[in-house]
Amino acid sequence: MAAPTGNQGWAQLRQQARSLESQTETLFHTYSQFSTVANIPAKPTKEERETEEKLEEILEKRDNVVNQLARLLDSEASLTSSALKQNNLSLLREKLAEHRRDLGRLRSALQEARNRANLLSNVRDDIQTYRANNPEAAEAEYMLDERNRIDNSHNMVDSVLSQAYATNDNFIVQRETLASINRRITMAASQVPGLNTIIGKISARKRRDGIIMGGFIAFCFVVFFFFL
Repeated sequence: MAAPTGNQGWAQLRQQARSLESQTETLFHTYSQFSTVANIPAKPTKEERETEEKLEEILEKRDNVVNQLARLLDSEASLTSSALKQNNLSLLREKLAEHRRDLGRLRSALQEARNRANLLSNVRDDIQTYRANNPEAAEAEYMLDERNRIDNSHNMVDSVLSQAYATNDNFIVQRETLASINRRITMAASQVPGLNTIIGKISARKRRDGIIMGGFIAFCFVVFFFFL
């Protein structure tokens, strides 16, 4: 199949390059998920290998498309058109190089995650093997863990008791403060001439009003039951 020429051929190749860029970003999203799984497998899965192969294949296709665009650009006669297309070609090359670097970074991140998971798995296996071969040491470690849990419980209880004692002390201080304020008010009232008499009259009036109100309410109840 002959390579496309002219403006129509350039537009077709440029559209193909954009489409491949979009496919690359979609595959990048899929490929990046493999390093975030809860239990990453020790070896790449079939889906992971296929995704990586698709990425490499698309990057190779994009490289071929960019080379075809470069050859078309070399055959352009119009300087104005060639300058614009040269700018587009540079952008496509930069994006391709950036995606190649992204693939390398994702591949390294995935390998680091896999190595870290394998290391933790190996450490757990070694600990389990050691405990299986040394039951006395495992029992001693269990007792030590129990002791640590008990100590933590005691520390928590001590903290709660300390807070309770502090709260009780605050209540005592507040009670003493209120008592002191009451004493000062009483002393001040005793030093003002006629103040106690006024306070007594106010209290007597309140008692009288209470008696009147109580009698009125009682009368209302009697009338209510009488006409019921």
